[in-house]
Amino acid sequence: MADFWTHWYFHIPNFVLAALVYTFMGRLLLGIFVPQDWDNYIWRAFKSLTDPVISLVALITPQALPRIVVVVFCVLWLSVARVGLAVGLNVAGLLPPAAAV
Repeated sequence: MADFWTHWYFHIPNFVLAALVYTFMGRLLLGIFVPQDWDNYIWRAFKSLTDPVISLVALITPQALPRIVVVVFCVLWLSVARVGLAVGLNVAGLLPPAAAV
């Protein structure tokens, strides 16, 4: 646990980005089976957590693309952000070491 707080600047953003990626994947999978205006609380939670990021990604994504493609781009850009975080911290010499097994 001490290692977590020592390297909080890596673990917390990495966790948030990973949680968002998995939330988008859940929205994509559930969106195959349910209508977009479904009033279920799980669907509303997926939408409320992911819609702000979709709005940001929609600014840099061509308007001609369907919304589901924008959601896929959200997964892509969040994954790129996770890799960028790790690479940036590694270049700065701040990346936590991998645990020895």
